[in-house]
Amino acid sequence: MKIHEKYINRCIQLAQNGLGRTYPNPVVGSVIVHNDAIIGEGWHQKAGEPHAEVNAVNSVKDKSLLSKSTIYVSLEPCSHYGKTPPCSNLIIDSGIKKVIIGTADPFSEVAGKGIKKLMDAGCEVRVGVLEKECRELNKRFFTFHTKQRPYIILKWAQSSDGFLAPLPLKNAERKPVWITGKYTQQLVHKWRSEEQAIMVGTNTAVADNPKLNTRLWQGNNPVRIVLDRTLRIPQDSHLFDGSVKTIVLTENPSEKILPKNVIFETLNFQEDLAQQVCEILFRHEIQSVIIEGGRETLQTFIDTNLWDEARIFTGKPHFREGIKAPEAFGSLASETRVDEDHLKIILND
Repeated sequence: MKIHEKYINRCIQLAQNGLGRTYPNPVVGSVIVHNDAIIGEGWHQKAGEPHAEVNAVNSVKDKSLLSKSTIYVSLEPCSHYGKTPPCSNLIIDSGIKKVIIGTADPFSEVAGKGIKKLMDAGCEVRVGVLEKECRELNKRFFTFHTKQRPYIILKWAQSSDGFLAPLPLKNAERKPVWITGKYTQQLVHKWRSEEQAIMVGTNTAVADNPKLNTRLWQGNNPVRIVLDRTLRIPQDSHLFDGSVKTIVLTENPSEKILPKNVIFETLNFQEDLAQQVCEILFRHEIQSVIIEGGRETLQTFIDTNLWDEARIFTGKPHFREGIKAPEAFGSLASETRVDEDHLKIILND
């Protein structure tokens, strides 16, 4: 492996520690190298806290080595004052003269300005090392800023014969019908902790009474999004327990007394539903959403081609009849097993 790729790859590894914790900021990793040895490293851990470059510089014990070192960073150092000072200023003030960057930042406040500031200060700057991998690392951030919508992940579990659920029973208890095992369920909760929002449709909310949280994994609970055209989801549902910010998308906002963090947004269910959802989530600065059901909601995003990847589990149960699973066509990214369940990830490219 080439030397620059080696250290940018380490930046990517470090950045992944912040996944799900840095919104609305990107995940970023940084290492400082002197004589082919890492003398400092860091990653951005939480919005409002020091950026990766700051943590890397602060971790260097012998600051006299900085002027003779190279700093590697997976994303262009910022050049503006936000919640923290510009990282490009820190690099310059630290005396570091060589900067290797994975990819430029698409955010309009940065977008090449950090690179220019470094070059104007006399730094030797190289951009585009493992660029594809660095963009993939921040696919949510890039999608949000370049397409003005969240990164959209479709996720469902289907039976061995292709059903999302058996036919509903009259007066059945409001709870999920589990198709997959406990290890898959834990993995899904890990995924939830990595995304900024999670979404379901009305039928899923009514039938399953989901909590849509990360109770099986340590991490942040995503913002809950629910489609409810005529407000028929029972008021005592877990979605309205006030524990997590919840956005209800409806035609007729309610005057019911609900927790303060339950928000109503109006949309027209006769128009392009998926596009309207994207516009509302963009307005709420939501960079990623994992859509967990049901069939109608999933199919709406598939039919309008507004999705980025689909994560599909196939479990052992055989239903013979029921609610048919949707179909998403794209390029196969990976295929694996989680205990007894089969997982396929498809990219919409």
